[in-house]
Amino acid sequence: MVSDKLKNVYDLIEKKKIKYVDYKFVDVPGTWQHKTHPISELDDDVFENGTGFDGSSIRGFQNIEDSDMLLMPDATTAFIDPFIAEPTISITCDVKEPGKSDGYSRDPRHIAKKAEEYLKYSGIADTSYWGPELEFFIFDDVQFDVLTPYKGTGYSVNSNEGVWNSNHNSTPNLGHRVRFKEGYFPVAPTDTQTDIRNEMVGLMEEIGIKVELHHHEVATAGQAEIDMRFDTLASMGDKVMKYKYVVKNVAARNGKTATFMPKPLFGDNGSGMHVHQSLWKDGKPLFFDENGYALLSQTALYYIGGLLTHAPALLAFCSPSTNSYKRLVPGYEAPVNLVFSSRNRSAAIRIPMYSNNPKTKRIEFRPPDATANPYLAFAAMLMAGIDGIKKKIDPTEAGFGPLNKNIYHLAAEERAKIRSVPGSLDEALNALQSDYDFLLEGGVFTKELVEGWIDYKRSNEIDPVRMRTHPYEVYLYYDA
Repeated sequence: MVSDKLKNVYDLIEKKKIKYVDYKFVDVPGTWQHKTHPISELDDDVFENGTGFDGSSIRGFQNIEDSDMLLMPDATTAFIDPFIAEPTISITCDVKEPGKSDGYSRDPRHIAKKAEEYLKYSGIADTSYWGPELEFFIFDDVQFDVLTPYKGTGYSVNSNEGVWNSNHNSTPNLGHRVRFKEGYFPVAPTDTQTDIRNEMVGLMEEIGIKVELHHHEVATAGQAEIDMRFDTLASMGDKVMKYKYVVKNVAARNGKTATFMPKPLFGDNGSGMHVHQSLWKDGKPLFFDENGYALLSQTALYYIGGLLTHAPALLAFCSPSTNSYKRLVPGYEAPVNLVFSSRNRSAAIRIPMYSNNPKTKRIEFRPPDATANPYLAFAAMLMAGIDGIKKKIDPTEAGFGPLNKNIYHLAAEERAKIRSVPGSLDEALNALQSDYDFLLEGGVFTKELVEGWIDYKRSNEIDPVRMRTHPYEVYLYYDA
């Protein structure tokens, strides 16, 4: 008997005259991968037993001697792919090893699901809700050269919105451009990208992403934000992947290029992924207390204590690029201070105060950015919060605030008492190396996955960046 989930997929295939099925899954660093089959190859057996692929060719997966792997399509994720000319149904997949009943320990989506199960097992809550705010840039052009180091290494990005083009004379110059740090909420003609963001939002909603709003962000040169309605952990991980897919492809088909790189521009705000999160049990919110600081319950405070205690290690998953730490510097609205506060955007954790409705009470962890693998980042944050609740880590007693002052305007002596996020990816990985037992609880993360992540980041990202001559070094030292 065909389940309702499969029936819905088959009905969609028939109704839309689908010709192909596209199987999508995420690698360990956090990039979508895919393969495509004629629709005649999709049947009940594929949903039950999977479809094969070479796991040794996927970043962070198998060695070549154990390369055979299976994709297990999740029928609930099916949508019509808006970027493929022939009618194609896209299905997100879990990953398994042949002959094993459990999910694959290095599959980020499987880890996210295990984190949700561990939350239920803990008895603390049965549901966590997640609302990431992804920021990104829409540029007109990007150029970079790292393959000819003896000729020179460099990059450039350009946007017609960029304030540096105010004296550009190749076309009529109409003068309305976003000045540095003045891009938050301008109307047209200064904001030139409302239509392209509308196009992105329209497609997101077509493929199952509920959007609340979109707007121009603070930086010049086309910085944008589109905010999704909150959802449960693994489901939100799926939506982040679809979100990035839509943004990049809509930009491309409009002759532009979109990037979630945290700091593509020097001297202006970077792009983050502030993550709103809350816990619920039996349909009731657990983070609200009308008598608590910023209307927070003790459970919420303990959760905050866990996040801030483990923040240096968390950032190895939540801000996992060398470029992340070009954004996480004082100023530029960067949340580098390990304190919590109501309304204060200079704190690592902000407590939104727009409403006193118990259902809206949540905390916002601000250091992450969208180079993160969302499944791993959300799962790691949840595990840190659970650890804080289980160990009753009070953030005030631990010296994490609350602090309601503008941290950047504090006297040096007072500011020196505030702990900060790591200053580099290497520091974050060192912190993770010495603090990851909380991730292993309930078998959610494995030691192999954590150590593999550390090794991958060091050998494939930190060392290649560290060993290359930077253009600014030439400026500083050429005449030495």
